[in-house]
Amino acid sequence: MIKPKFGPAGNSDSFYQEGFSASVDMPKWLAARELDAFEYSFGRGIRLGTEGAKAIRAEAEKYGIQLSVHMPYFINLATEEDEKKIKNIGYFVDSLKVAEALGAKRAVFHPGSASGGDRGAILQRAKVFFKEIIATLDDMNLMNVTLCAETMGKINQLGSLEEVIELCNVDERVWPTIDFGHLHCRGLGAINSKEDYAAILDKLENGIGTERAKTMHVHFSRIEYTKGGEKMHHTFADVQYGPEFMPLAELIAERGYEPVFICESKGTMAEDAKSMKDMYFSAINGLLK
Repeated sequence: MIKPKFGPAGNSDSFYQEGFSASVDMPKWLAARELDAFEYSFGRGIRLGTEGAKAIRAEAEKYGIQLSVHMPYFINLATEEDEKKIKNIGYFVDSLKVAEALGAKRAVFHPGSASGGDRGAILQRAKVFFKEIIATLDDMNLMNVTLCAETMGKINQLGSLEEVIELCNVDERVWPTIDFGHLHCRGLGAINSKEDYAAILDKLENGIGTERAKTMHVHFSRIEYTKGGEKMHHTFADVQYGPEFMPLAELIAERGYEPVFICESKGTMAEDAKSMKDMYFSAINGLLK
């Protein structure tokens, strides 16, 4: 039976408090906590070399940890400047080269800005450029790692659910990263029930098909928001912030989905990922009764 995978984005504070510092120690540490996924961040730049990536890969394979990467935050598919377009292509190329050395299955990216014009026109421009990027990656044989377009938490960013569906439909090899905390924020508190989650999953299935919806990449955390959308990530202990995970866990169990769940809690991402896994298996057990 294929099951969802659970793990953190980056290392929890407890990883360092327990005396660990090197990323190569991460797979064993996660496996001891019954987790099986990890997202390595290139968000502020790619600082991981090929040899370091290969060392982490060997440990991840040894302990059964599925790796993904998060590409640089600087990516903006909507840019109109030639110089910035060249830089954007470079972010994809450089990220995927290291991701392959790392053995990562998926590479998450932010679509970019939606400011400065008609939103529909900005999205169309982003789709055209994204298609050019994919063609370049194909020419370089770098489409072996699955690209995952992420839903975003700020309203002035490209990355509504509908926009991510459109980006996924640029190429059938592109998967969604559904960040439910981000969708909650950009909807100013939009996810409050199992029905709210179901509406998102239904729209995703109808937009990109069942296969990609069932095996989507997921980011999850409680997030504080303002009128502009996302403000700050919090921990599962910060119950004043949403959304709640259990209703989603129940739907994933009921629908037989097999996503990769990456927890982005602030400082407790591994601990909260384990809580997510426990909630999922609680939902599965509830179905079996």
